[in-house]
Amino acid sequence: MAFCNKVGGLLRLNLSQNGQAPIASMLNSVRYMSSKLFIGGLSYSTDEQSLKDAFSGFGDVVDAKVIVDRDTGRSRGFGFVNFTSDESATSALSAMDGQELNGRNIRVSYATDRPAAPRSYGGGGGGGGGYRGGYGGGGGGGDY
Repeated sequence: MAFCNKVGGLLRLNLSQNGQAPIASMLNSVRYMSSKLFIGGLSYSTDEQSLKDAFSGFGDVVDAKVIVDRDTGRSRGFGFVNFTSDESATSALSAMDGQELNGRNIRVSYATDRPAAPRSYGGGGGGGGGYRGGYGGGGGGGDY
């Protein structure tokens, strides 16, 4: 919702300035909006509520997410905080980067999109199968 509000605001701004909406400049504005922060170095005891509480003093937090391991359910030590405005994110970044949260010094930076790489389902390679030739004893036909 906040994203839609931001895009609408940019569109209205471009319309009021030019009388028309130049798509390229609007897309550039959207591309460089960054109200999402990456938070690294989190303590394993940090949950989403405590992360949100720590950053809510800088502006309206849309959501706070601690990334957990899908197998163990344990925190992976990083997360993301989304603000309603870029200004809130900027002030949170400058104030919180390097500060202590739940006993650990955290790293705060603007979140970047992960490159769109194809996901591998199946655990990766696995190296052939069937052929048992190779090095060393244990096989081969021979004279017994």
